[in-house]
Amino acid sequence: MKQSKQYDVAVIGAGTAGLQAALTLGRMRRDVVVFSTDRFRNDPAEHMQNFLGHDGTPPAELRLAAREDIARYDTVSFVERAVVSITGDPDAFTIEVDGEPSVSARRVLLATGLSDELPAIPGLAELFGSAVAHCPYCHGYEFADRTVGLLGAGPHVPMLAQLMARLANRVVVLTDGAEVSPDVDASLKALRLEVHTGSVLGVEAASDGLRALLDHGHTVELGGMFVAPTWRQAAPFAEQLGLETGDLGGIHVDIMGATSRPGVYAAGDLAHHRDLPMPMASVLTAAAAGLVAGAACDRDLVMADLAAARAIA
Repeated sequence: MKQSKQYDVAVIGAGTAGLQAALTLGRMRRDVVVFSTDRFRNDPAEHMQNFLGHDGTPPAELRLAAREDIARYDTVSFVERAVVSITGDPDAFTIEVDGEPSVSARRVLLATGLSDELPAIPGLAELFGSAVAHCPYCHGYEFADRTVGLLGAGPHVPMLAQLMARLANRVVVLTDGAEVSPDVDASLKALRLEVHTGSVLGVEAASDGLRALLDHGHTVELGGMFVAPTWRQAAPFAEQLGLETGDLGGIHVDIMGATSRPGVYAAGDLAHHRDLPMPMASVLTAAAAGLVAGAACDRDLVMADLAAARAIA
């Protein structure tokens, strides 16, 4: 397959992190290609919150505004195709594209995000992003002054209950039949929370949120529910490139967004700084990570060109 020109940076993914990285690099007149599909992790969310100046904005509107900003910089181009594979080394990465010629790039910046694997409870996926959420900082305020359900029995549940205590007028724990450890059980009792240990057979929309359908015909009316999804890489590139990943599935990066493979950077939900207990998954932190990783790519290229110039001199 015919190969196109070499770019300075190939950005894989056009969510918030990828778009911010492209903007940062475009402002430095780097030749950048951004690969985009029409699938984004926050597609289920009707609005994004806790983002200064954009609180309550639909995620798609932010992406559209970002593309309009980037359109001012003529060294940035978009390819609306999926990337199939990435191979190579610094200054000579090859990006194979579905239905398009392959692309060569000096550096690669991954921003393909994560996918959320939800518990197999009927109705849960349909309500995820509205009455069902996973982040109290992104969606907790929207459940304020209501009864809030916490689905699960993991060690995160007591902390999440304490976080929501200032917002909800009542917190209910639904363990869905999972075994509760002695430590979690002690914390739930200390917080005097209402706990339902039976299976959750399904959830359905209700007038003020949702209704949890429990075994033995019991139901619980809720204003909102929090769930802890299992995170998966949304694309296969971490495995393809042999990148170091953490126990939660995030790509390990340093403070500048560099991965364990030279020349490859990562930003957004898919990346996990080694010193943090978990990925900081929000639109604002994704944008910030994209800026840092984009600037790091630029500086990396500057230093490589400087070294090459000194070698010739």
